[in-house]
Amino acid sequence: MDDYPLLDVFWTMLWFFLWIMWLFLLFKVITDIFRDHDLNGWAKAGWLIFCIVLPYLGVLVYVIARGKGMSRRDVKQAKDSEAAFQDYIRKTAATAPGGGATDELARLADLKEKGAITAEEFEKAKAKVLA
Repeated sequence: MDDYPLLDVFWTMLWFFLWIMWLFLLFKVITDIFRDHDLNGWAKAGWLIFCIVLPYLGVLVYVIARGKGMSRRDVKQAKDSEAAFQDYIRKTAATAPGGGATDELARLADLKEKGAITAEEFEKAKAKVLA
């Protein structure tokens, strides 16, 4: 441990951290290349080759040239995911076993208030729904 001073440990950790951040950025750019529907296949292939052959320069140029679009695509994907999730919740809640009975009871209560059914008919229908 004496032959590896504390400052060298710090520098090693810093370079390792920067290397991991670089990998995250590289994967983010490659993911964005494939996610972009505005680029045709040749443009995607060109950007991908550029980022693989000259990774530092390729990623830097991509972020400068298309960085604003990256953030828009991220926001769009997050909104689409949220909308799909909310739609799934609405569909699941509508088909839940308790949801149908609640709707049926509300409909029966409306019919009773309007005078379409009597209180006795309401109680029989309510018992049937809850059974």
